[in-house]
Amino acid sequence: MSVPANSVAFMSTSPADAQSTPVDGVNVLGSLSPSRASDFTSCPLLYRFRTIDRLPEPPSEAAARGTVVHKVLEDLFDLPAPDRTPRQARSMVEQAWEDVRSLDPSLATLFTSEADGAEEGWLDSCRQVLRRYFDLEDPRRLEPAEREHYVEALLDSKLLLRGFIDRVDVAADGRIRVVDYKSGRVPSEAYEAKALFQLKFYALVIWRTRGVVPAMLQLIYLGSGDILRYVPDEADLLATERKAEAIWRAIRLAQETGEWLPNPGKLCDWCAHKSLCPSFGGTPPPLPAIPGPVSAGDDVDLD
Repeated sequence: MSVPANSVAFMSTSPADAQSTPVDGVNVLGSLSPSRASDFTSCPLLYRFRTIDRLPEPPSEAAARGTVVHKVLEDLFDLPAPDRTPRQARSMVEQAWEDVRSLDPSLATLFTSEADGAEEGWLDSCRQVLRRYFDLEDPRRLEPAEREHYVEALLDSKLLLRGFIDRVDVAADGRIRVVDYKSGRVPSEAYEAKALFQLKFYALVIWRTRGVVPAMLQLIYLGSGDILRYVPDEADLLATERKAEAIWRAIRLAQETGEWLPNPGKLCDWCAHKSLCPSFGGTPPPLPAIPGPVSAGDDVDLD
């Protein structure tokens, strides 16, 4: 469902755009992914920096680890079931790192010297995270229906929801389980609802496209070895739809007014754009011209 010509699409070369399908004769308001929705609700200025200004961010070991771990877990299911072992996953880390680096040249700067052993230590941390996965699931007993699955749905409001699901499992009786891997630790109760919003977002898209409410949403936290499960219902998904539309209206209001307000908090110390934030004495760059609706449909949350 691609955004038509009369809707301006930032991030037009995103993976989501490459897989989007045409929507003929529909004036799509714009597109939204759970990652970009999370950016805006966390800090509207961060959303602006990432989606409108498209400011580069230096690579981080944590983000790269998440990408490599996701890559191994995706590729693991290409193997025959008996071969999906901890030893096999461990052996796949270096190739996954090669593949990830080939797609993102900026990662070449992550480890500048082989002499200090930092890269090998980091690769070991990837292996440790993967080993924890096998304490939580036995991949030899699973046959996912989809992996790194692109989904999209056009709401009645003409807002396009889209993103990539780590894994979709479909039982013999048709029940659907939506699975997301996190290489970090399970969040506190205060942040649990925020973590679940991503999977409710995906469940909403599946419901709107397949007519089936997923039976289970599952977050696998490899950093701490925890699984968070949630059983959604139609009321949950309708509330998620209203929330997504409310976020989009707030994004459009910020676009119209030019007021992308910062929201300082605990995560600011990890923000790549802290030096540009007014809350810390910085000055954002001038806003680029925005002739139409913003499209923010790339979902790149691999933490």
